[in-house]
Amino acid sequence: MTPSPFAERAQAVLMAREAPDARRAAREFVAETSRETAFQLEACVHCGLCAEACHFYLVTRDPRYTPIYKLRPMLDTYRRERAPFSTVTRALGLAPPEVTAAELNEWSELLYDSCNLCGRCTLICPMGIDIAGLVRRAREGMSAAGFAPPDLYAAAERALETGSPMGVRWPALRRQIELQERETGLKVPVDAEGAEYMLVLSSMEIIGFSEIIGALARIFHQAKVSWTIPSAGFEATNVGVQIGSRDVAAALLSRIVDAAERLKVKYVISPECGHAYSALRWEGPNFLGGPYSFKVVQIVELLDQLAREGRLRTRGKDTRRLTFHDPCQIVRRGGLPQAPRRLMNQVSDGFVEMPDSGAASFCCGGGGGVSAIHRAEKLRLAAFDCKKRQVQAVGAEALVTACANCRDVLEEAIEQRAMTLPVLGLTELVAQYLEPD
Repeated sequence: MTPSPFAERAQAVLMAREAPDARRAAREFVAETSRETAFQLEACVHCGLCAEACHFYLVTRDPRYTPIYKLRPMLDTYRRERAPFSTVTRALGLAPPEVTAAELNEWSELLYDSCNLCGRCTLICPMGIDIAGLVRRAREGMSAAGFAPPDLYAAAERALETGSPMGVRWPALRRQIELQERETGLKVPVDAEGAEYMLVLSSMEIIGFSEIIGALARIFHQAKVSWTIPSAGFEATNVGVQIGSRDVAAALLSRIVDAAERLKVKYVISPECGHAYSALRWEGPNFLGGPYSFKVVQIVELLDQLAREGRLRTRGKDTRRLTFHDPCQIVRRGGLPQAPRRLMNQVSDGFVEMPDSGAASFCCGGGGGVSAIHRAEKLRLAAFDCKKRQVQAVGAEALVTACANCRDVLEEAIEQRAMTLPVLGLTELVAQYLEPD
């Protein structure tokens, strides 16, 4: 892979795991405590409502999983080093003690294994504290100082080396493209300079749900969309956001930006992957230090646009009782609650809403990098019980979603719970009912 200006700093984050340093973590916590962050840390009134919003707490009733409690090391460091009168409280021996390596190792589980960065706690907080955003900031200190989970360091290393957190390289994607071309009879454009749209994909889509490539080829053929897939910079998954390192995130994002600029596209399509969307659309320009030369559009957003323009025409509808799982980073934190529902209603005669759907929906349990953390598996599967109750409340015959990671996590949990419930991708469902040429 071609090195980016961010690559050296990203490699330094990986090296931190070799020698965890509590003082480095403390310095990073302080660096992350802007005026706004300090205001939010001070604003908590300890009402406990965030606990009732968190599925990890709801399934365990363990007070350690109260979302705001997970920020304790960052809060203590702020009070010791940066809060008003902190120099006085330190001199009088009234400040919290310095954080230790043992404490941070213990808190690693709370900041990573039991938080999906889903933002449900943020939604419910009466003081307007973005708890999920603060956890994301706390992870910056944890990852830079060597206290992030080993699985996420390994995923980041693979992503920086190969371009993909799962080690997916271009030959693997090229093979999947060839198979989908044979299946659909349509050509999938690769490295087409001057195309209007550039599609990037997540590793999970390429390896687990490659039929989405054929589905999009059929949709774009009908809608006459000018599009392409890059042979370099095709990976959308951003483990930098998950581990909590803006340097890793920027190094990975720069590859997509380089591909888009090389191919001179107007739009980059973020795929069915929640954190890819949040990293690319909302956080990317800040990570990279400037605006893009293109616009980012989420695939569900684009499909909805094509449908409203009359360019995506369907015939017939699914008669099963279908419900939709809202990917947190696309719906709650990404601001796209209606687009997937309009598409669902276009191809389904039996679409029903789960209780607490839309912005209030529960996470699949695997977001925020949790699905990649082996030690978190038991807790993640337990958290699925909140989603299970949502689905069973409406007697759904199939569950539809618009995130490949959600789909993979849900399928595993459904199998583990011995349920009979197909999980469908929204893009493939739409393609299934396309009006014939």
